[in-house]
Amino acid sequence: MIEARRSGALEPQFGLEAAARLVGEGLAPWLRHLGLLVERVEPERPRGAPSEWHPGAVVRLPYTYRMCREDGLVCTQALSALADTALLVACAAAWNGYRSMTVIDRTMHFMRAINSDVIADARIVRLGRYASFGRVTLMSPGDARPVAMVSSAYAMDLTAA
Repeated sequence: MIEARRSGALEPQFGLEAAARLVGEGLAPWLRHLGLLVERVEPERPRGAPSEWHPGAVVRLPYTYRMCREDGLVCTQALSALADTALLVACAAAWNGYRSMTVIDRTMHFMRAINSDVIADARIVRLGRYASFGRVTLMSPGDARPVAMVSSAYAMDLTAA
């Protein structure tokens, strides 16, 4: 983990700016065309957070017709890319920096169609040395009803270490 010491306290290096840089520069070029926006990075438990809180990130997929089916609904491929990217950012927040990894398992349940921006709230359920596990809730802004639920497992790329 990358850490900095200021006034004797450990401070995270991976915050909103680093997450935006990762999404803007570190992803495959086709993913950058989605225009994903990192809205929040939570590497540490906020004051007053419930006991079931997990490190995570919130990423927005702005609505554009380019990512839609002919009827104007956001396509499932764009939703899947959003969920995967949001979990990547959540893992980087939990590790306090990006590490190369690959998906080893993913389950995605689509619950309803959407024709607006999509918000991904990604949370790390377990962070291991060689694998991590997370979940993502996709929803529209201002509506807490899920659009989709995702659970994923990632293996660390040990050759990159």
